[in-house]
Amino acid sequence: MTNRLDTLTSWHSDWQGLRVAVFGLGMTGFSVADTLAELGASVLVVAGAHDEDRERILQVLGVPVVVAESKDDVPEQLRSFGADLVVTSPGYPPHHPLLRWATESGVPVWGDMELAWRLRDKVGEPSKWLLVTGTNGKTTTTQLAAHMIAAGGIRVAPAGNIGIPVLDAVRDPEGFDVLVVEISSYQLHNTHTVEPWASVVLNIANDHLDWHGSFEAYRDAKGRAYERTKVACVYNLGDPETLRLVEQADVQDGARAIGFGTEVPARSNFGVVDGVLVDRAFHEDRANSALELATLDELRQRGMASKHLVEDVLAAAALARSLDVSPADIHRAILDFTPDDHRNQLVLDTDEVLWVDDSKATNAHAADASLRSYRSVVWVLGGLLKGVNIAPLIAAHAERIKGAIVIGEKREEILEAFAQHAPGVPVIEIVVEDTSAVMPRVVAEAKQLVSSGDTVLLAPAAASMDQFESYSDRGNKFQQAVREAAQEGTDTDADLPDETRD
Repeated sequence: MTNRLDTLTSWHSDWQGLRVAVFGLGMTGFSVADTLAELGASVLVVAGAHDEDRERILQVLGVPVVVAESKDDVPEQLRSFGADLVVTSPGYPPHHPLLRWATESGVPVWGDMELAWRLRDKVGEPSKWLLVTGTNGKTTTTQLAAHMIAAGGIRVAPAGNIGIPVLDAVRDPEGFDVLVVEISSYQLHNTHTVEPWASVVLNIANDHLDWHGSFEAYRDAKGRAYERTKVACVYNLGDPETLRLVEQADVQDGARAIGFGTEVPARSNFGVVDGVLVDRAFHEDRANSALELATLDELRQRGMASKHLVEDVLAAAALARSLDVSPADIHRAILDFTPDDHRNQLVLDTDEVLWVDDSKATNAHAADASLRSYRSVVWVLGGLLKGVNIAPLIAAHAERIKGAIVIGEKREEILEAFAQHAPGVPVIEIVVEDTSAVMPRVVAEAKQLVSSGDTVLLAPAAASMDQFESYSDRGNKFQQAVREAAQEGTDTDADLPDETRD
């Protein structure tokens, strides 16, 4: 094939007959196969397991599905298919046998984001893309930015790993002016031509090392978000690694580096002055003054005054201001915004003890930010560590940890880290055969450890799928156990937050 892929830059390009192997039959793989079938490509789906409902739909579309017999299997149907292109789901790491086969066979590999970027002109003018990535805070920042942009009267949607799947967004019959795209390091790894209007890497810390193979590979994948950026590369002033990624990126002429942080900002940055969040970047008189966006008191009233949430607000505001959304619209959006469940969510405040659900803290970096928000903590942690060493986090917070309750199927590494780095901290191991009993046991043990002024904090620093369906399932079960325990101790719900009452 003579560089045919280079000509496929539009929904209206000639996709007829292109032979595409799609790896995966989850939400991403199905949307890719469905889209390519609509375009007239010849598609073969290779899946790790059967999904009868999706297979039935694809059969109607004329798309065959092959299920690999084992993780190491490259099906003969794939070898003989003669693929011009592979589009892979993000769950397939680069060392997966299917992707090794593609590399060795010289078949180009795209992700769903790369495909969606090329197809974004199906309805009218192509939408502007704002890319949001980082180890933590992606979802909150994406939601905030979309909320702010909508307040400015712009047709916008959060997309990617949040809100509308990106391929569904580009096929929406009404179209969007802007997509705020939450994009993971997995997806960035196979993204090649995306030209974001603005982009942000919120932070970088060890995560997903089992997928990428090293911290350097993970960091470099995140840095791809800045490549080809047109207007603003937004970076974290408190994380020098993000600035280095901006400096290394090949951006378009005129793109600016815009920093954000919780200190008084220098020119061209966003920050906080005397309790006020300000823009000193998209402002004509930025040498002498700043534009006010919101106050810390207002964020506190919204439950968003912790340092990492303030940073998320500032990063989102920078993205919105790159589109000329006014400070007044941003202020109004902030006052209307409610953070997601399971992100530093107060479940119960009773007897001067806080019970907090931060189940979304699925890695050490997120758990570190959560722990810093409280002075005395009974910490609930554990699960799938994804190859990350938990010991530095325990050592850093040993003085504020009043007790630790360790969940998860494999707990040895965490127990050893506490023994070595926080030997004075009481550690309780939750050992149960029935996973539905995990959180009731957690709550019962925590009640024995807490006293006035303490916080019981679910911030697992680990993924959830060893004992729960998802981080939200883990958080929901924690909240349920907390509330049931509270009801057992009182006939009134007066101490429950308003949103938890019937």
